[in-house]
Amino acid sequence: MDERQALAAFGALSQETRLRILRMLVVAGPDGIAAGAIAGKAEVSASNVSFHLKELERAGLATARRDARSIIYSAEYDALSGLIRFLMEDCCAGHPEVCAPVVTAASCCAPAKDIVQ
Repeated sequence: MDERQALAAFGALSQETRLRILRMLVVAGPDGIAAGAIAGKAEVSASNVSFHLKELERAGLATARRDARSIIYSAEYDALSGLIRFLMEDCCAGHPEVCAPVVTAASCCAPAKDIVQ
């Protein structure tokens, strides 16, 4: 990920509803979640959630696919990993022990439960 891509991602995430939506998508996993369910869970109108999802797509953080009459959105895990790598790229300054707590915390994620689809 380059600086321009990171700035687009951070710009998209700097809005409360979009951050909340992206976190929903991450929890939903690769199967994703329908736009209508996202709107209901985020407690925003369908047009409002559509606007925010388009911004996340434009930033490369989410993708959409059609499933019958629904649009299913998923997190772009490669882009999210790239954003994290971009942030952590220079963190160690030659001292890997500095980044060890972050790497350990990332490896302990438990599977999500009670996902709305």
